[in-house]
Amino acid sequence: MVHTYKITGMTCSGCEDTVRNSLMKLEGITQVDFSRADETVTVTMEQHYPLSTLQQSLSSKYKLSLNMPSEVESETPQSWAATYKPILLISAYLVVATLLIQLTNTVFDGMQWMRHFMAGFFLVFSFFKFLNLPAFADSYAMYDVVAKRFKPWGYIYAFVELGLGIAYLIDYNPLITNLVTLVMMLVSIIGVLQTVLAKKKIQCACLGTVFNLPMSTITIIEDGLMILMSGVMLYMYA
Repeated sequence: MVHTYKITGMTCSGCEDTVRNSLMKLEGITQVDFSRADETVTVTMEQHYPLSTLQQSLSSKYKLSLNMPSEVESETPQSWAATYKPILLISAYLVVATLLIQLTNTVFDGMQWMRHFMAGFFLVFSFFKFLNLPAFADSYAMYDVVAKRFKPWGYIYAFVELGLGIAYLIDYNPLITNLVTLVMMLVSIIGVLQTVLAKKKIQCACLGTVFNLPMSTITIIEDGLMILMSGVMLYMYA
C-alpha cells in the first residue's frame, strides 16, 4: 500500500535522508519518496502504519499531516476491545493455561499459579520483542527512563525478560528472581506513568512492534500486576 503525506521542516537533501532513514526503520516500509514541489512524502508499506506512528519515528523538526484537508486516513477508530485484542487474548490464554495446571493439585496453590503465570508472561512477551529486537529498542527508548539515556538497555531488557521467564519456569532462586522482577518493573512503570499522564500518543513496546498498541492505563495495569505478584512472592519467601 502507498500513502502520501504533507511534510514540513524539510530544508535540504540531508533532511530527506534523515526522514527516509527514520521511516525505513519501521518494519514493512519498503520505499520513501519526496516531492519538494508539493512538500509531500510518499511511503510504500507492506502493512499500514497510522499517521501517529510515522510521526513518532521522526524528529520533532518534521511534521506529517494528511495530504488533503478533506482526506480521512484509512485508520478507522477502533473500540477499546479491538485495539487491545492481542494483549487481552494473550492474558486470557495465560490465565486459563495456568489455572488448568492447578487441576493436577488437590488444592489450589496460589504461589505456584503466580509463578507459572509470570513464567508464561515473560516468555511470551520476550518472544514478540525478539521478532524485531532493533525496532523494539527504538520504540522502548521513546519512553523508558533508562532506555532514553542508555539505548542498549532496550536490547538487554528483552534478554532479562527471557531469563526471568525461564527462572520462573524452573523455580530458580525465588528471592533473586522476584527481586529482579520487582526492581525492573518498578523502573519500567515510571516511564509508562509519565507518558500516560502527559497524554502522549506513543506506541507501547510491551509486545515489541508486531502490534500497534497505544500506551495507556492497560500498560500500567500490566506492569502493576507484575509488581504486585513479585512483591507478594518476595514477602512469602522472605
